[in-house]
Amino acid sequence: MRIRVFTLAVLLCLLFPALYGQDWRTPAEIAEYRTTPDYAETLRYLDRVVAAAPGLVKIEDFGKTGEGRDLKIVIASKDGVFDPEKIHASGRVILLVQNAIHAGEMDGKDACLALLRDIVVTKSKEALLDRAVFVFIPVYNIDGHERRSPYNRINQNGPEVMGWRGNGTNLNLNRDYMKADTPEARAFLKLFHRWLPDFFVDDHVTDGADFQYDVTYTIDAGPDVSPGLVKWIREFVTPELERQVNAAGHVASPTYITLKDDTDPAQGLGFNDDPPRFSTGQMILENRPGMLVELHMLKDYKARVTGNYELLRALLEVMNRDATKLIALNRAADAEAEKLGAHPLDNSKFPLKLEWNGDTTPFLFRGYKYTRELSAVSGSMWVSYSHEPWNATLPLATGVKIALATTPPAAYIIPPQWVHVLHVLEFHDVAMQHTTSAWTGNVERYHCTGMEWQGPPFEGRHPIFAGEGAGAEPGEFGHCSLITETATYPAGSVVVRLNQRLSKVAIQWLEPEAPDSATRWGFFDSIFEQREYGEGYVMEKVAREMMQKDPALKSEFEKRVMNDPVFAANPQARLEFFYERSPWYLENRVGLYPVGRLLALDGLPVE
Repeated sequence: MRIRVFTLAVLLCLLFPALYGQDWRTPAEIAEYRTTPDYAETLRYLDRVVAAAPGLVKIEDFGKTGEGRDLKIVIASKDGVFDPEKIHASGRVILLVQNAIHAGEMDGKDACLALLRDIVVTKSKEALLDRAVFVFIPVYNIDGHERRSPYNRINQNGPEVMGWRGNGTNLNLNRDYMKADTPEARAFLKLFHRWLPDFFVDDHVTDGADFQYDVTYTIDAGPDVSPGLVKWIREFVTPELERQVNAAGHVASPTYITLKDDTDPAQGLGFNDDPPRFSTGQMILENRPGMLVELHMLKDYKARVTGNYELLRALLEVMNRDATKLIALNRAADAEAEKLGAHPLDNSKFPLKLEWNGDTTPFLFRGYKYTRELSAVSGSMWVSYSHEPWNATLPLATGVKIALATTPPAAYIIPPQWVHVLHVLEFHDVAMQHTTSAWTGNVERYHCTGMEWQGPPFEGRHPIFAGEGAGAEPGEFGHCSLITETATYPAGSVVVRLNQRLSKVAIQWLEPEAPDSATRWGFFDSIFEQREYGEGYVMEKVAREMMQKDPALKSEFEKRVMNDPVFAANPQARLEFFYERSPWYLENRVGLYPVGRLLALDGLPVE
């Protein structure tokens, strides 16, 4: 018997040298989840996995961070095929998981290391690659990840040292998907379009309230998502993930928990929306399902990492089961996007912004009992949580309405001098054509007035919307009215047709009132600046001539002086009243949006 046992051990050593005698625990597991590895140690572990599973795992660079570090993806494929075109052709689905975009929230990194090991080394989960390819970014915000400190996240329970929320220039990468100011965002967009995954996951850790859930997640399924994907997400994906994660010993919620009132949990749960600045908002424009994972900040690191593991494992099981269906749904979503500019005169509306419509759904909230008292420190209500369970049915804001919509044109035309606006479209791989000569024709254009810019900076800019944080001063957008006129565009102007897969990206970037448009982010600020003025001594004479020729104008001015004391006391405003009604001001055309909406493409001299 001893000889047989010895012989078996020798055979195991010969057949499985990569496994025998090696410790395959991840760095976080070895540290009993007190710590998380830095980037170098993370890559060393991944290199070990690649060596132990030749032909199953590959690591590729996809760009560099602002500080010059190599951005990497890890690919696990059962047959050694690592080319995305060949993978798509084989009928397999691709899952892309992004970790540590907020580098203090690195739980997904350690979960992915463990899941990769179990798929390709121990092979206890190797069936997850039957019809799926597992692709993940171990650390997206590497520069923030390496800015390690025990004091980076005051709200979080471990690990002992963690990364920083911002990137090397202190920008929040999860506010940069639309405007693409950072090298990381530009590299991500190229990566995404090369792989064109069938499902995307962005791993995070919550801020906010205390409650029993250790795993919360949400998948967008509103009126801005393809109906086929909505049905699949609501009926098959979301409930199955909740069932499997709970069965694995965690407490999961398919709703991202946001209290309507942070000082009073009994008021219920608020409404969440994902504009394109967020990763999951970008997925809506890419016609792909995107899941936001939010692990609970106050749970211990082991509970969070293993909860993330179980959620990704369950998702891969669902994707394997529904691979054929998911591929068909994504193709249908792409086809719907390609038709947005096909019939611009049928008055079909494209949603630019969603809001809560006031409707709620009863939701069994698994929280903790709490007390509320007036704080002598802050002077406001202070909520103090116990760890005694409090299960209460609360109203969940679920009703959605389209707050802002547009009828898509057939195409947009953009003068070539707006290079920074065009660069963003290039980063997004939006298909564009250039005019070969000057063109004059009828276009729709917006005239925008009443703009106010946010005071404190938000993501390095002063946008025309409310940013985040206690010091944020909202910028008022004012009003844009659509006019039809004859306009001339020079040679080299860019035409963006809406008969393409990425038509939603173009619409959200070029419709000025959209929540993350180029206009709102300040790319068109100069159109709101008046360049020519009327000197006071000149306008005195012009004003008198205008009132002499137009009695109605004279009457309007006199009423304004009589009824508006602020106006009456401001000499400059009184003269500006006349300048704004003169041909000189109209020629300035302050607030005239330079992008044209084309309802027809006939006669355009495009390459």
